[in-house]
Amino acid sequence: MAHWAEIDDNNIVVRVLVGDNNDPAGDEGYQWLVDNLGGTWVKTSYNAIGGKRRNPETGEITDEPGFRKNFAGIGFTWDEQKNAFIPPKTLESWILDEETCLWKAPIAYPSSGTYLWNESLQNWEELITE
Repeated sequence: MAHWAEIDDNNIVVRVLVGDNNDPAGDEGYQWLVDNLGGTWVKTSYNAIGGKRRNPETGEITDEPGFRKNFAGIGFTWDEQKNAFIPPKTLESWILDEETCLWKAPIAYPSSGTYLWNESLQNWEELITE
């Protein structure tokens, strides 16, 4: 199945639909979407995450590149220059990882333990479980 993201004039994804791989036009449903729904459509891959490809049979992340970095979702931004779908930024201090096109903390996650990011302190806080 082909997946298509409709983007608005600001390159924000407004919906994601499934196309037909057996479409007689041979374009995995692209022309049908344009003719019947209008809009601007960009192909996305259900198996792309963080710039890598997810094996659809095992769910494991492979070393193969992911098509357009990430599977598009509503609110994602389509960046034509990066050829990538970028999720919305949820924390002001986080920065875009250019390789994965995902947001990451400005400080690396600690190597051991379980932590949550504290935006007001701009640091990781260890979760204490008893």
